[in-house]
Amino acid sequence: MSEIEATATPGGTRPSSVGARAWIALATLWFIYVLNFLDRQLLSILAKPIQDTLHVTDSQLGLLGGLYFAFFYCFIAIPVGWLADRTNRVAVVSVACGIWSAATMACGLSRNFGELATARMTVGFGEAGGVPPSYAIITDYFPSGRRGMALGLFNLGPPVGAALGIAFGATIAAVFSWRDAFVAIGIVGLIVAVATPFLVKEPKRGGLDQVEGAPATAPAKAPFWATVKMFFSRPALVLAALASGITQIITYGMGNFSVLFLMREKGMGLGDVAVWYALVVAIGMSGGIFVSGWLLDRFTRKSKKAYALLPAISLSLALPFYIAFVWAPSWPLALALLSGPTFLNYFYLSSSVALVQEEVKPHQRVMSGALLLLVMNFIGMGVGPTFVGAASDFFHAAHPENSLQIALYALAPIYLVAIGLFLWLAKVLGRKIQSNGDA
Repeated sequence: MSEIEATATPGGTRPSSVGARAWIALATLWFIYVLNFLDRQLLSILAKPIQDTLHVTDSQLGLLGGLYFAFFYCFIAIPVGWLADRTNRVAVVSVACGIWSAATMACGLSRNFGELATARMTVGFGEAGGVPPSYAIITDYFPSGRRGMALGLFNLGPPVGAALGIAFGATIAAVFSWRDAFVAIGIVGLIVAVATPFLVKEPKRGGLDQVEGAPATAPAKAPFWATVKMFFSRPALVLAALASGITQIITYGMGNFSVLFLMREKGMGLGDVAVWYALVVAIGMSGGIFVSGWLLDRFTRKSKKAYALLPAISLSLALPFYIAFVWAPSWPLALALLSGPTFLNYFYLSSSVALVQEEVKPHQRVMSGALLLLVMNFIGMGVGPTFVGAASDFFHAAHPENSLQIALYALAPIYLVAIGLFLWLAKVLGRKIQSNGDA
């Protein structure tokens, strides 16, 4: 069965429907992405029993979830992207999933901080090889005009994984050992890693990008430095990465401290977090990413400016909800208001990923996706939680009861910076449309 059924057109053939093999590939890659984020949530949710067992300090936990993980995850993605652009991308994803799953099991078997730190850095190393090749594989399974929805569905992995991590982690801590959670997830990941090459076949690079019915030719191998130079010399790609990174300062800053804020300053209990906060994350993030993918496919057919205007509009709508969430006097009201930014904050993700995949050559897609993630995650992971934590400590002396609330208020102006960058991107895309003479 072919991935795409083609219909005749005056200029040749064009893709009209997506076959079963493409959907199986998407579902498999999505599940791998879910496991990726479920693992990340376990560390923060199970922090207390980990501390009790291994005597790990708060600062050490911060290094495990922040600097150590981000450094390996962000920078290893570049050579992995280069490798995947020149070899079998499905094999890269399969091996990466196996590495991080084995490392996840090692987290559960760790006897001290040194072993746990080594295991977590290996998790970051493995996870660096999962997402960028998956973007390119999906792009080669789905035609232009269907990629926004496909990538939107794929990007449901983080919210589902995050929600499962919250619910699973809070429950497992009370019923079983924290070690069992890491080992169980690691075993599942190893099984999926072995099954992936049988479920996902390597698609032809650029096979759905032929023009006027001409057969797609095998592209040349993507030179590493030439691809890096291409990416950072094109204003649209750089602006998409910067705007997304600034947006992630908000999402990572808010995401890393929302539970602590709701519990410490709003009076929410851990049991309520496991149920209600997990539901808000699952429904809000999933809904936002899915709807953004659907809107992208609808509006980018008229103009590529939609890749930038949709995130700008969604962030503008999210800002008042975010301010109201931080202000709310009780956790039920705060959680209800949090649904707004949780839904609207993530429109940027499918937009930026789809734009980058559309704008570069087929043999540069994995590397370009890795560069996008490098900029986004290094800015978001590196600045967001660090900024909120430092601001909370700064305000604690004068406002000990609500220092975290003031710190979260300080994220509000960053919305304006992100909106401005996306509007700038829309202007750049508009100029490119005019120069090309199309919409």
